Amino acid sequence: MTADAGAADLPLPVVDAAVFDCADPDALGRFWQALIGGELRPDQHGVTELHGGSVRLDFAQVPEGKQVRKNRVHLDLYVPPDTKERSIARALSLGATRADDIYDGDLWQCLRDPEGNEFCLIWGADHP
Repeated sequence: MTADAGAADLPLPVVDAAVFDCADPDALGRFWQALIGGELRPDQHGVTELHGGSVRLDFAQVPEGKQVRKNRVHLDLYVPPDTKERSIARALSLGATRADDIYDGDLWQCLRDPEGNEFCLIWGADHP
């Protein structure tokens, strides 16, 4: 990788939001709000924003459904090890489904939100 001329004086970009393309922004936003907390706010462009976490989550309506079996990017959500089973059960009760076709082991649990987007509940000593 080569250095970009003039890049030394540019500030590094920061993550503004993680964006989910979806069929129903309000419903998917409510799922994620119930799972991780925060405040839902519609913006002027029809995007539902979830504020309150370390990164804002945006839910934008698109006409097509999910096109691939496995996401190339997903969220890892830390849960304390002693709460992992209850945290998994809670996510399932909110509408998540297991994604054991992606990973079926004991280091983390892969799940899918109601529109099929993968995320993982992770635990372990090397996390906060």
